[in-house]
Amino acid sequence: MYHHLQYYGYFKGPTSLSSTVHRQIEAVSRGVSCPSRPENGNSYSLMLSSPLLKSRQLLHDDLGEVNSRLREPRDLFAFFSSSGPLQAPRWPIECEVIKENIHHIEWVPPQPEYFYQPTGNEKAPKIVGEEKGTVVYQLDSVPTEDSYFTSSRVGGKPGIIKELAVTLQGPEDDTLLFESRFESGNLQKATRVNTYEYELTLRTDLYTNKHTQWFYFRVQNTRKDVTYRFTIVNLLKPKSLYTIGMKPLMYSQLDASTHSIGWRREGNEIRYYRSNTDDGQQRFYCLTWTIQFPHDQDTCFFAHFYPYTYSDLQCFLLSVANSPVQSQFCKLRTLCRSLAGNIVYLLTITNPARTPQEAAAKKAVVLTARVHPGESNGSWIMKGFLDFILSNSPDAQLLRDIFIFKVVPMLNPDGVIVGNYRCSLAGRDLNRHYKTILEESFPCIWHTRNMIKRLLEEREVLLYCDIHGHSRKSNIFLYGCNNNDHKFWLHERVFPLMLSKNAPDKVSFHSCNFKVQKCKEGTGRVVMWRMGILNSYTMESTFGGSTLGNKRDTHFTLEDLKSLGYHVCDTLLDFCDPDRTKFMQCLAELKELLQQEIHKKFKELGQDMDLEGSWSDISLSDIESSTSGSDSSFSDGLPVHLLNTADELNQKKKMYKKKKRKPLQSRKQRNKQYQKSNLMQETKLTEDAPEGAGFASTLQKQPAFFKNSENTSSSMMKNEKPRLNELNGRDKGTSLGPSKMTTLILTKNKERMQREKPGFTVSCSPKRNTNPSQEPAPDTKPNWSRNRYPATKGGRTTAVVYPSLHIYTYP
Repeated sequence: MYHHLQYYGYFKGPTSLSSTVHRQIEAVSRGVSCPSRPENGNSYSLMLSSPLLKSRQLLHDDLGEVNSRLREPRDLFAFFSSSGPLQAPRWPIECEVIKENIHHIEWVPPQPEYFYQPTGNEKAPKIVGEEKGTVVYQLDSVPTEDSYFTSSRVGGKPGIIKELAVTLQGPEDDTLLFESRFESGNLQKATRVNTYEYELTLRTDLYTNKHTQWFYFRVQNTRKDVTYRFTIVNLLKPKSLYTIGMKPLMYSQLDASTHSIGWRREGNEIRYYRSNTDDGQQRFYCLTWTIQFPHDQDTCFFAHFYPYTYSDLQCFLLSVANSPVQSQFCKLRTLCRSLAGNIVYLLTITNPARTPQEAAAKKAVVLTARVHPGESNGSWIMKGFLDFILSNSPDAQLLRDIFIFKVVPMLNPDGVIVGNYRCSLAGRDLNRHYKTILEESFPCIWHTRNMIKRLLEEREVLLYCDIHGHSRKSNIFLYGCNNNDHKFWLHERVFPLMLSKNAPDKVSFHSCNFKVQKCKEGTGRVVMWRMGILNSYTMESTFGGSTLGNKRDTHFTLEDLKSLGYHVCDTLLDFCDPDRTKFMQCLAELKELLQQEIHKKFKELGQDMDLEGSWSDISLSDIESSTSGSDSSFSDGLPVHLLNTADELNQKKKMYKKKKRKPLQSRKQRNKQYQKSNLMQETKLTEDAPEGAGFASTLQKQPAFFKNSENTSSSMMKNEKPRLNELNGRDKGTSLGPSKMTTLILTKNKERMQREKPGFTVSCSPKRNTNPSQEPAPDTKPNWSRNRYPATKGGRTTAVVYPSLHIYTYP
């Protein structure tokens, strides 16, 4: 029994106990008497009196006295040790899973992998189907939208695993053997329509009838120097990066074992086109390509993008937990369990503070990834971020001194395990349900939102970023939100602009968008922004490559994606630099870009207007184009089996509100409330002056996208926390009309810009080289000076010297 007690934290002291104590504890567990047990005590008397059994929270000294402070949180679980195994992934009970462990090596191609250049002669094969072909691989049963998730187990479906691939008739049989019943695998059917030609059908996301994009499968029994053709026949998106030169990924096990060559871009005669076999309800699209395998009798894999599985994440976290250095400032916790019972991990990364004041001064940064399981590029960017922030680089140490990082590296482990592209096992896109009240049906995002809500009550969250992948646009870019409060006007665009300058060959600011559409109200970035996080972003990384700089027309490699994690850290330091030069330079550039957009808008409307002095009153959301080009899916609402549950919870909430009564007030409190109401009425009468009407009338004379900017601002602020006015600690108790506020801001900005005289240049001297192994090549960096805090361990008074870094961030 003492092993169980020790596991749950009830023991303090050495694990090797005396034989007497062993006998005592075993006697307690059996409920029998022993010589040292009091005669009239119960079976727990020994447990309560033993000096080895202590509270799980309060610290005890050697004399057994309680210390006034709480103990450090325990490590995640016992399996996070070198002696124990990792918890195996849990699968839905309907899924068959092979016993083999699939592992791929990381590898960076020595030469750039250029986009495929179409010749115009690419074939568009007509779909033959199983009537004229031969099915060589097919999953028996796939849960569709007519069913829903019920239970899970390690290893999936119990019983003997069937052999789904065809049986070879002899060594001369050249039929390819397909398999996808492994982590993140996705292939439902393979049909042989010619000697070396196969039609492939992808499995839809479980418990849905759509979302076919991600593919990852294995082929065996290959033949060298023979041209094979593969055609995926049931893709659903009308546009794809395959139309502009993106190639599929291939992995050869023989090349990996003999030459250490990993995933590489392969394929010829690539074409993406509309299928000739629509089912009347959905239009299907096809992707076809040809390939020559490098070896005979090889085992090869094909994938839409570099896979990163749940087991890959666990192995990485295990190495962090077992590191004596990294485990000191990176604490691993369980945020929650997924629908299938898989652990959703939460990492808290920060250097231990020396004083409570230093700890309270730290701001928070929240990063999440893989809410869409088929967007594995998010995991590789996250891995690059974690590699750098957990390193001994001076900049990484400085960031850990300044910030508390809350990281959820895999929000949707169930979807990653089963090979979904977009949904969880609830059959819905989690990034449309961040406002859900159904904790048990959407546990991952429900607990993420509440974790951030609690974090906001403790400290300011400077930045929230959810990392995604994009299948129709090149480069890396961010989606943000428009802040119509002129005190922080254009500030939400500064971080993306800085990131694009720090990674000019990967990040495109031109592709960034800051419009909040109604269909995106349930996304992470909008919900967190409504909760009061000014800098709330969705980072989109292409599945293809770059159209910028030195990497133009080349595919992104693993190193490119991981380097972006470093650039995020680098940009954070620029963003929070006490020297506001870079920040003000970016603001000036953003204003100039906005003026150009407004002039362009007027030109489209056929109007000519002098914008001097009034252009800052425009509602930015009216200028911004929509994000309809994003990889978004509209919310399908709740699944049928959850509608009743949601209604019951809403009714319970209404009943609770009705029953809840306000406490009785004393006479003194009632008088105070009465005086406050009278004061508010007088203030309202004072504000209803002709000047306000004049301002409204001038707005009515302006074009449509000038209108309602004041109303938009006020409605936006109602949804945000009233913390915005406290960020700078000024303008409290003052009330300015919209026109006066605009004039004051313009005047202050003009004086500040004249005083600081920004001279923004993109090409200057390279930044300080802190760790060549962690940072990208110097030629990809911008040329702005690096003037930061001293980054030495001895100088960790930084957070105390600058206790509120956001004061410098938000001038």
